[in-house]
Amino acid sequence: MTRISRRRFVGQSLATTAAVLAAPYIAKAQNPNSKLGVAVVGVNGRGNSHIGGFLAEDRTVVAALVDVDEYVGKSRAEQVAKKQGFAPKVFRDMREAFDADGIDIVSTATPNHWHALCGIWAMQAGKDTYIEKPVCHNIAEGSALIAAARKYKRMCQVGTQCRSNSAIIDAMKFLHEGGIGEVKFARGLCYKRRKSIGPLGNYEIPPQVDFNLWSGPATYTDPKVTREKFHYDWHWQRHYGNGDLGNQGPHQTDIARWGLGIDDHPLSILTYGGRLGYQAERKDDAYVDAGDTGNTEVTIYDYGDKCIVFETRGLSVDNSADHELNELFDSKKDNKIGVVFYGSEGCLVQRSYNLCVAFDKNKKVIKEFTGGGDDNHYANFLDACNSRKFEDLNADVREGHLSAGMSHLGNISYYLGEKNKVSVEEARKILADVKSLDDNSATLDRTIKHLTDNGVDLNKYPISMGPLLKFDPQKEVFPESKEATAMITREYRDEFVCPKADQV
Repeated sequence: MTRISRRRFVGQSLATTAAVLAAPYIAKAQNPNSKLGVAVVGVNGRGNSHIGGFLAEDRTVVAALVDVDEYVGKSRAEQVAKKQGFAPKVFRDMREAFDADGIDIVSTATPNHWHALCGIWAMQAGKDTYIEKPVCHNIAEGSALIAAARKYKRMCQVGTQCRSNSAIIDAMKFLHEGGIGEVKFARGLCYKRRKSIGPLGNYEIPPQVDFNLWSGPATYTDPKVTREKFHYDWHWQRHYGNGDLGNQGPHQTDIARWGLGIDDHPLSILTYGGRLGYQAERKDDAYVDAGDTGNTEVTIYDYGDKCIVFETRGLSVDNSADHELNELFDSKKDNKIGVVFYGSEGCLVQRSYNLCVAFDKNKKVIKEFTGGGDDNHYANFLDACNSRKFEDLNADVREGHLSAGMSHLGNISYYLGEKNKVSVEEARKILADVKSLDDNSATLDRTIKHLTDNGVDLNKYPISMGPLLKFDPQKEVFPESKEATAMITREYRDEFVCPKADQV
């Protein structure tokens, strides 16, 4: 298959881009009923939900599918043909799809390391974009996406669907109107069981996968990968994914920012934790899991007068020691994925994507908020595609950048402190000096109890303590750490360079 370089691709698309920018409304592609043509990029997992979302919309057709795994691409095309009456075109290289006729919208659910470059290329080609969370793999990519969306006047919606769920919308309105008094602190939770992804090793790449295209902006490691399961488990390898802090986290950090009215990056960040517990599960002290992102993390984000703490737990979901959280979530053993807002007159808990519960000071339920669904988010995106006003988007790219940025900043602190192993008492002393509206010692105690209850010998496998990093929200740099600032971006391969914000 012919490879199209980025320079050639952008050059071929300039005329198309100029024509689209001149039009007051999105151009209708040449397809049945003059509906908007959608190209879905990455259709193995979450991308299949994107397909379903656009098939359910009477304003769109799925005109193209892109996947570097030819088996997946062909299989999905057959499924789509049965539902909409004709088959979408199938591509392995997204650039060929962007240059094809009949494409108005690009919706992407590739691995994280592809999100930003896919979105930028699509917008340079004159397409509106829907990008799965996290919208970027690092901070610099998020800024570049914002710049591209504004420069090319494209709609760029981020897949944080809670922004369009009525339960969350109503709960945030209640919060902002003083429903639980003054609110300055929120706690995000990702207590979600994640098993080991298997031993670190050298594994064959599936033969039907174009691994050069799969790798894209990341380093090319052919002919092997270090994980057993090729698809999905990339989430737990920092070269491609961002761990659960960057996988599940952007949903909850987004809601936490929304509720607190925070519209910027934090002023300082600290993360502690580790990738712990799999040795105990395997009963093998020498066991090395192929993942290298934290499965247990606590990140403290200071915004001056407000604060967010995000907790990630990937081991057993039996958290019976978390008495207050168990009461607020009405559960001891199930996954706890949500946000708790602490107000002067009570608290508000986002228990799920479709349910929020407000409590008074005595933990008595005073109000419940229900309703939602992914369809609302696709509909909102298409409404904005018609209005040509990015302000109409419920999850504009800038919101996605700030929320994904929290994950990236938290991971930077973790990665820089990964080798800084500390005892529980050492951790307690360090956290005593960290500015937070949380009780840092109590949160540490609950985290340690969770680890020891899951068989983690903290003498053999102590937690890591990341540095407290000061951040400049405007310049997006760490003024006191060149090492941390270097992690704002990454090294790219020549054919897949994600441009900086001033280069789009």
